[in-house]
Amino acid sequence: MNATTQRTTTRIGLELVAISFVILFQELALIRWLPTQVRVLAYFPNLILISAFLGMGLGCLRAGRRSLLWLWPVSMVALVATAWAVSDVVFTNEEKSEFLWLLYADVERTTEPVKSVRLPIIWGFVASALTFIPLGQMVAERLREFRSLSNSLWGYACDIAGSLLGVIAFSLGSFTGAFPIVWFSVVVLVLLPFFFVRRALAAAYVVGAAALLFCIVRGEKAELYSPYYAITTRDDPVYPMVEVMTNRSWHQGALPLSKNDRHPKPGVRKWLRDMREDYHLPYTLLAKTPKKGLVVGAGTGNDVATMLDEGVEDVTAVEIDPALHKIGLARHPNKPYSDLRVRVFIDDGRSFLNRTDEQYDLIVFGTMDSLTRLSALSSVRLDNFIYTKDCFEWAKKRLAPGGGFVVLFDSYVADHIRERQIAMLADVFGTPPRVHPKSIDGHAMFFAGEAFSERLEDGPKRATPEEIAAIKTRTELPSDDWPFLYLTERGISDFYLSLMAVFGALAVGSAFAFSPQLRRSALSGGFDLEMFLFGAAFLLLETRSVTAMNLAWGATWLTSAIVFGAILLMVLLGTIAMAVRPLSWTVSVVGLLASLAVTIFVPTNTLLDLETPARLAGSVLLVGAPVFFASTCFALRFKTRRDPDAAFGWNLIGAVVGGLTEFLSMAIGLRALLYIAAAAYLAVALLRARSKADESAQA
Repeated sequence: MNATTQRTTTRIGLELVAISFVILFQELALIRWLPTQVRVLAYFPNLILISAFLGMGLGCLRAGRRSLLWLWPVSMVALVATAWAVSDVVFTNEEKSEFLWLLYADVERTTEPVKSVRLPIIWGFVASALTFIPLGQMVAERLREFRSLSNSLWGYACDIAGSLLGVIAFSLGSFTGAFPIVWFSVVVLVLLPFFFVRRALAAAYVVGAAALLFCIVRGEKAELYSPYYAITTRDDPVYPMVEVMTNRSWHQGALPLSKNDRHPKPGVRKWLRDMREDYHLPYTLLAKTPKKGLVVGAGTGNDVATMLDEGVEDVTAVEIDPALHKIGLARHPNKPYSDLRVRVFIDDGRSFLNRTDEQYDLIVFGTMDSLTRLSALSSVRLDNFIYTKDCFEWAKKRLAPGGGFVVLFDSYVADHIRERQIAMLADVFGTPPRVHPKSIDGHAMFFAGEAFSERLEDGPKRATPEEIAAIKTRTELPSDDWPFLYLTERGISDFYLSLMAVFGALAVGSAFAFSPQLRRSALSGGFDLEMFLFGAAFLLLETRSVTAMNLAWGATWLTSAIVFGAILLMVLLGTIAMAVRPLSWTVSVVGLLASLAVTIFVPTNTLLDLETPARLAGSVLLVGAPVFFASTCFALRFKTRRDPDAAFGWNLIGAVVGGLTEFLSMAIGLRALLYIAAAAYLAVALLRARSKADESAQA
């Protein structure tokens, strides 16, 4: 390779790193920003992930044709402007198969609600996909240039390295509380050099970028950004309460809960007295004051303040969101987090319960209902692994002898949610829980454990054994394999089926529209099943891995960073391995199936017993090993394709189908998704064996 070629290759490699960085960074930025404007999208972050994959793939199919670079500023402005415009539109969910807390407390009811959430979901999918089409085209064209100048696999390595940097950079931004104007400014600045190749294009880009950032700034309503939410706070105009809004929906209020506090206004005084009685109710049912207490889901500190006021000497507070803790530290009327008796852990509640060795006289699960957020890039909510029978068993293990367990939940809104809580507690503790059906602020209370086992003449009554048996006959209890407390029943509702059908049709239709080679392949009966299965299995593995790792690391952005990082790192290593010393097909496919078998039969929760460095290494291997061998298998089969564009098109369609297949977990559970992925890869191996046998017969 001469010096000129070397310089050209270096330039193209750096461009690939930059564009791939933007793709991942933009994808994560949209997953975080769109729900702050269109709140229903908070429940479907994996659809933005799938739409990004689709848009990038469609752009790749456009490689070598007229540039669509102009589409990026146009589509981005259209996306953010539309999101801003509909941010005050009230969309309601006409389906009751799964609870979506669409709380519009900050919206003036000047217009009639739109009685469909499908419209903004479909709009978000399509509008998001459009923004990634020009970026995908840019990547594909540079990969072609790389192929003509050097080993194409090194081009793929640059592509993956950029993606990995994008994940790392955005994860750091999430943890440091950066605002959306910073996120989108990073994207604008990194893309800037690519638009200054022509004066007209540069001018259009400057105007588009300015409009984009203007919409981001004008649409901003948050005071701060946590790793999960856009947060605003306000002092309630009537009651002595600091209200916390997340993604513009009411989330919680910090209240003065000391029994000694008084209020001068009679009406407010009565309301406050009733609220205090509600929070202090568990302690009136105990024979003695607990010495050591744990609050999971401590939020701004109400349950912690109550424990302290009741005289608990040692209080552990666990809260997943550092910003909510900081608000409580600074603004809670009782200042519970400043008390020397309190130890605070910023952690996922389930993760903390699995790792701690301490025992507590009283454990309180604060109201952790997943109001406006799912775990990043997955269809499970932040609290899905909290409200399972497995988690309740872990809580029981952390109780000291004679201890008590209290679960607070906003479950009065749905009988099936309340009934599942009762049945799970009855199974775990061997005795039906006491149930306080409705407190003043609408929360149900469940009391279990030896501390609440004594017969009480007054107070909450127990569910009867007959009621428990009846519940179990009509509902399924959530577990770590099926952690879907909010679903009315196991299965996929018409709501989800309709969305899957729409997105599947959009993916197939757009792929055929963008690729003449794919159309010719289909018309000639050349459906590339191998490439389709590769795509479906890969994206299914990716989305399922995010969900599974929530058990090992908690439902935090750290989980997403670990999973994405592990996947991209292993794809990068697989690509480099194929460039330096290619693995044989036999080694690749045996390694793939063996690593999948390990992933299937080694429970994820076994990682919880490991120290952090070992747990990180174990997570990377458990998630990454199948991906490593899948990438080498794909590389070996893809290079045999006579028509790479058609093969890529079938792979893209398969990937979208695989991403949507994650919703099947609501019917078959999480582990079964791995069986589907393993079956897909096994089918690829059998297809390859058959084609090789056919070639031998013809020879």
